[in-house]
Amino acid sequence: MTDKFEKYLLERDLSDNTIRAYLYALRQFKERYASPTKRNLREHRNWLTEHYRPRTVNLRLRAINCYLESIGRKNLTLKFVRIQQKSFAEKVISKADYDYFKTCLKEEGELYWYFVIRFLAATGLRVNELIRLKVEDVKTGHLDIYSKGGKVRRIYIPKLLQEETLFWLGGKHQKSGFLFLNRYGNPITSRGISGQLKKYAVRYHIDPEVVYPHSFRHRFAKNFIERSNDIAFLADLMGHENIETTRVYLRKTGAEQKELVDRIIDW
Repeated sequence: MTDKFEKYLLERDLSDNTIRAYLYALRQFKERYASPTKRNLREHRNWLTEHYRPRTVNLRLRAINCYLESIGRKNLTLKFVRIQQKSFAEKVISKADYDYFKTCLKEEGELYWYFVIRFLAATGLRVNELIRLKVEDVKTGHLDIYSKGGKVRRIYIPKLLQEETLFWLGGKHQKSGFLFLNRYGNPITSRGISGQLKKYAVRYHIDPEVVYPHSFRHRFAKNFIERSNDIAFLADLMGHENIETTRVYLRKTGAEQKELVDRIIDW
């Protein structure tokens, strides 16, 4: 199934990244169903809607529809989901998209950008704080941020991320200095990070609207609140003056609300 579809895509002269994304979408379908039927396709569409954002869902559906066309089953073509105006919670990259993003970057050897999103999502760093991160901070395991009021906010680097980063740095023989440099050897700019992340979002067929530096900081907060109820500690980690600012991360997306309802309501 996959090999024939890949040949079909190659004959259509699609880009390598589009072919990669379409094959991924087909493999994802194959993991759940043996063959495409009207019922299976409808269930898969519902599953995608529950786990991904609308734009990403439509990208996956476009791939499935292309496959159906390739096997002469256009009669089974799926309708796209409507994309409505998103609330704050809907504009945060989903865990599924974040995991997919990490996987794509790592598989393509784009370790520099892999670590950019890892640090943003695993530490809660703001992008202007990320570009000040040094190798010495990674070795120490934390970074102290000093605010104008003289307050100190400590950013902790999780042990697994610390070990993985040090291994990467060892391979580059980088022992000190700023962690993320541009091609001229200077610290990369916030704008440089934002622009490149958008390009990768397009390459990997992820909704560009949810791929921006602060989105990964939001993902850190939402992941943290799912694992711990200590919202006061989260406020400290995020550097929020008012805990009410942190409470926004208690809000759930439509997909998260649906999943919660399905899990807890059985009457």
